[in-house]
Parts: sequence; structure tokens; C-alpha cells
Amino acid sequence: MKPGKVNENPESRFSAVLLAAAKLPGVRIHREAYLRSALARHCSEDDIRRAIEETPAAAGIAVEVLDKLANDSIRFETGKVSALSAAAGIPGILALPVTVPADVAQYFGHMVRIAQKLAYLYSWPDLFSDDGDDVDDATMGVLTLFFGVMFGTQSANAAVGKVAGMMSEQVAKKLPQKALTKGVIYPIVKKVAAYLGVQMTKQSFAKSVSKAIPVVGAVVSGGLTLATYLPMAKRLKRHLSSLELTKPSHRVVDGEVVEDHGPFATAHAEQQGADATAIKLEEPQS
Repeated sequence: MKPGKVNENPESRFSAVLLAAAKLPGVRIHREAYLRSALARHCSEDDIRRAIEETPAAAGIAVEVLDKLANDSIRFETGKVSALSAAAGIPGILALPVTVPADVAQYFGHMVRIAQKLAYLYSWPDLFSDDGDDVDDATMGVLTLFFGVMFGTQSANAAVGKVAGMMSEQVAKKLPQKALTKGVIYPIVKKVAAYLGVQMTKQSFAKSVSKAIPVVGAVVSGGLTLATYLPMAKRLKRHLSSLELTKPSHRVVDGEVVEDHGPFATAHAEQQGADATAIKLEEPQS
């Protein structure tokens, strides 16, 4: 391999940008603080405590409440990332070498932010540990799949559903490390990362063109960000809210575990079979 060719690999390029974005200041969302703040106006202290200690689904928080909070978070993050993108477009072509890499990084950083918020509302575990700036491979894997869902990748949809099913079955409070780093999900993570690396290059070029004219570039860049970020965040919301993880088949009532034999349990079994069939190394659909 020739020197300087490593980053030409789309998979490596995407993973490097995702890792850099995940390490930016302010990108990581503290799960407990976020859930407590988001749920404060809608839930009792007991429900909030249980949502934090277990999950919002286990706490019995209505899906309508979770959907409202998810939409609020999407609006907030969309407004913030669009404003930052517009500001990066003001200098014009002379500042492109600085503004475009910075814009891509903060754009991905806000994608990581909304992915965390939506994940925590819809009963996923903490994605980041509190130990330093390191990002483990399982977290990188699930974030890659979340990004794949945001970009409309069908194989990512199926893989996220499978991961959610694993955690639901095991009542797990952590990501399934083995599946995401060595098991059946890992090849899909790599395939999605390669696809996203190509898409990232296309998006970076579009942002470069939009920033070529000062001031006008700010308007175009901010609008472009709004037009892409908002539907992608909504796409992830729709998918995460539809998973079995949001409606656990086992609930705790008066301190006892009660098994749900209702419509959800049947749907869960059917979805597990569908996910197993759907997960294959297909070319992602844009």
C-alpha cells in the first residue's frame, strides 16, 4: 500500500470521521441527566427514577410522551446544527480548507448527539462509558448502524432491529459486544461504514460548492444542512420507536416480573423472524 492511501478506503474514512466527531466537546449526552431533564415535566419522580435505572419503556412512559420529547430534541439539534453550518459558510471560498472539514465534523457530531437522545428515549442503554475519551468498538458499531438508518440503508434497519432484539431478550443494560464486533452484525457494520464513507465524500463536496460564494453560501449551506439533517433524524426516530425494545415483553408490576402474552409478544416473535431473514450483506439503498 502506498503512503497516504489509507484514508482513501471509504470504510476507514467514515470510521475516522465518526470517531473524531464522537470525541468533540459537547457531543456526548449524559443519559441520566438527559432523561431526567426531558421527562421532568411529564412524569413523576418514581417514573423518572425507574426510567433511568431501567428504561423508559419499563417505567411505562406513554409512547406519545416519548414521541413528543423525541420531536423536541430533533427540532433543537436541527436548529443548532443548521445555524452552525450557516455560520461556517459566511467566509466564502478563501476559508474552505478550514470551514469544510470543521463543518463536516460538527455535522457528524450533531448526528451523534441526536442518535444518543433518541436511543435513550427509546430504551437503549448508555452508549458511552465515563472513562475518558475512548470509544469502544461496540459503540462505534451501533452508531454506524444508526447513521445507516438515517441515510436510509435497509441492511442497517434490519441490523439495528436485531441488536434491539438481543437486548430485549436478555434484558440487557449494555450493548451486545460480541455481536457488534465479531458476530453476525459485524459484517453489516463494515458494509454500512463503507457505504457511508462514499456518501460522506459526496456530501462534503456539496457543502464545498455551497460555501464558494460568501454570505449566499451561508444561506445555501444552512438550508442544505436543514434539508438533510431533519429528515435523517426523523427516519432514525421512526425506526427506533417501532422496535420491540420500546415495548418490553416482560414488565415489572408491584415488584414482580409479569410476562406479556398480548399482541406485542406475538409481534415480537414475528419481527425476530423477519429480522433474521432481512439481515444479509446487500448493497445499502440510498
